[in-house]
Amino acid sequence: MTVRNSVRPRAAAAIDNYDFEADVLVVGYGAAGASAAFEAARAGARVLVVDRAGGAGGASALSGGEIYLGGGTPVQRACGFADTAEDMAAFLTAALGPSADPAKIAEYCAGSVEHFQWLVDRGVPFKPSLWDAPTWVPPTDDGLMWLGENSWPFTELATPAPRGHRPTANDFGGKLLMECLTEAAESAGAEALFDTYVTNLIVAENNTVVGVVARRYGKELTIRAHRGVVLTTGGFVDNDAMLADHAPQLLGHTKVSAGTDDGSGIRMAQALGAAVRHMGAGQVGMSLIPGLAARGMVVNARGQRFMNEDTYPGRIGQAALYRQNMGGAWAGDDTAVWVIVDETGFEDVPEPQRWGVQPTHVGETPEELEQLTGLPTGSLVDTVLRYNELAARGDDLDFHKSPRWLRPLTSPLAAIDVKAGVRPPSEAGDRRGTGASVFTLGGLHTDLDGHVLDVNGDRIGGLFAAGRAANGLHGFGYISGTSLGDGTFFGRRAGAAAAEKPRDDQGR
Repeated sequence: MTVRNSVRPRAAAAIDNYDFEADVLVVGYGAAGASAAFEAARAGARVLVVDRAGGAGGASALSGGEIYLGGGTPVQRACGFADTAEDMAAFLTAALGPSADPAKIAEYCAGSVEHFQWLVDRGVPFKPSLWDAPTWVPPTDDGLMWLGENSWPFTELATPAPRGHRPTANDFGGKLLMECLTEAAESAGAEALFDTYVTNLIVAENNTVVGVVARRYGKELTIRAHRGVVLTTGGFVDNDAMLADHAPQLLGHTKVSAGTDDGSGIRMAQALGAAVRHMGAGQVGMSLIPGLAARGMVVNARGQRFMNEDTYPGRIGQAALYRQNMGGAWAGDDTAVWVIVDETGFEDVPEPQRWGVQPTHVGETPEELEQLTGLPTGSLVDTVLRYNELAARGDDLDFHKSPRWLRPLTSPLAAIDVKAGVRPPSEAGDRRGTGASVFTLGGLHTDLDGHVLDVNGDRIGGLFAAGRAANGLHGFGYISGTSLGDGTFFGRRAGAAAAEKPRDDQGR
């Protein structure tokens, strides 16, 4: 998708009448939008949520539903883990960097236990049980999971504690999360208007945002926002032109979105002078089964290991795409990644948890597997030899994989090409591609209350943002649950701040 429609703001003086009016207008009805709408409505504002789709949900409803929470939540305590906001902040600072936002991380971690209770109060259920193995999405309804906190280098920075909180649903829980949040928003009084695509912001003479222009069923309409507009329109992974401008390494890969992350909210705010941050950053999910990777090795096109395989699997993808080809030695094949596993490791992962993945090559010896995969002569042989020596010692000196997962690999060996893809049990069809599934992390620069800031660092009147339309906690790293956590936490802040703005009836 390439979107280059004009996003120039409209002057309020040129608007004769408005088709709809509200105190707070929320653009986008995912998790961030629902959270903003609830808080604005609870504060007494008249709230209207508009979304270009035919219903609420967006990418949030399609997600695994994990929310990154810690600091000693009831679920953590029930599972036997003591956690602190300080340890949580230390982990996120390292995992979401470089250039993660320290102020937002500190605020988010300090408020994490309260935010957990806010979610529970909105009807989101969490089961007090732990899924204790590497995975993208557990097949159970366990309410807690590890997201790399117990892997190197994070084990040296903070006391490990699992912080992936999951709504009580088998497999993907995003739909349940969104059902709870939309019910809460609408019960609080927020109203919704669907099939409505916002195209431009409306500004008063002082550059304050007072409404939007939108299209619905081919007809242009205008919406007045007396107190503020909150943009929760998502990122820009579906806009190839924006990717080419800002994050070209994300081009050509599978897009993780609901198909509507076209960057429109970001571009509308930029047209008013809004600042952006980390527009080149993205999350890269490699098409591998974390349980198989942890039990074996992950190697690149040189046949070399490049990361501890028991880490959060998104870090493997980011390393493959952003780091592995920087020297140019294998640029153009930057997602060439192989999972090497033996029969014991493969069978240790229950069949339903393999998501249909089968070895793409099997060799009786490392030499044979090397030839079948086309890896450089001697590369895989040397890597297996070195790995087995370290595993026999019980100490991975090269990449510090936990001894729990460290075991010599025995022939025959299997290689799994990540480009063969994986399919969650709920999906069907061929998934072969580059081996990477991506979304953007960069967005509008906002303060702790969701105010959009201009290039001078000043607030743009009447304009707020949250979710992937904003650059929240993230620098150039990512951990599952930080999108939904960041979006709901700072979405709440944005909705409440917008509702606090004095009612402005001037309009032009």
